[in-house]
This record gives sequence, C-alpha cells and structure tokens, in this order.
Amino acid sequence: MQRTISFTLNGKPARVTVDDERMLLWVLRYDLGLTGTKFGCGAAQCGACTVILGKEAVRSCVTPMKDVAGKQVLTIEGLRKDGRLHPIQEAFVKHHAFQCGYCTSGMILNAYALLLKKPRPKRADILRLMDDNLCRCGSHTRIVDAIQEAAGAMKVDAR
Repeated sequence: MQRTISFTLNGKPARVTVDDERMLLWVLRYDLGLTGTKFGCGAAQCGACTVILGKEAVRSCVTPMKDVAGKQVLTIEGLRKDGRLHPIQEAFVKHHAFQCGYCTSGMILNAYALLLKKPRPKRADILRLMDDNLCRCGSHTRIVDAIQEAAGAMKVDAR
C-alpha cells in the first residue's frame, strides 16, 4: 500500500511516498540517491546493507519502510560531521581496513552500533558482533584493529 512515510535521515527530516513494504535499501539508493549502502545478498546475511535504525544496526535489504516511519536512520553518508570523518571512519583508513570497499559501509555502521552499546568492547566482543558482516577481501584483522582504536578515540570525541 502506498503511503507517505516520514522519518529522520542522517539528522534531517525525510519524507517519501512509497509502498510501505518496499525495503529501506531501495528507498535509500534509488529514491534518495544515497548509494553508500550496498546491496549484497538481499537476505540479511552479508551486512553490506547495514544502516542504523534508532540505535540498532539493521539490514536495510529486509527492513520494510513501514518499520522506518517516525524513526531515525543513519547511513554511512550521515556519519561524517562538519566535513570531518567519524573516528571509526578515520580508524578504518588508518588501518587499511578495506580493500575493495564494498562491505566497508556496513562494517563501519555495525561497529558504530556496537560502540554505542559497548564503548569499551573486548576483542572477543568485536569478533562476535562483526562475524555476520562478510568481507571477501580478507581484511578482518585490520577491521578489528580499527574498531578497537575507534573505541578509544570515541571516548575522547563522543558524537
């Protein structure tokens, strides 16, 4: 059923008229032009489409727009503030925590959600949470190192 859905996107009001069963991924990419969120598997298995809904990491490929109404959505495009990369993004760059980059936005947002809940995660916590985000390039150890560094930086630069 088509309806107008209002929500907050990257800190700004957003409003779209769509089928309320349409997946958030397609609205972000095709209706709103935010292509940082990637299509991977379409079955919530790979994590390439991860965004933050409220304060939770969700797979946008299986999140219908009816579940987005009235909520806050954060995409990789919204993580950067005032022209400055977020500490997680900076750490990913510093640690070369990506190769092809396809999974990176999902990895970063999943890590962001982890650090919101657990600002001082142990390495085992990071490994457990990030296990469901797939990287075919094999950057896993650098990703974990980047998240650990970002956790320290976020204590100082909380946003």
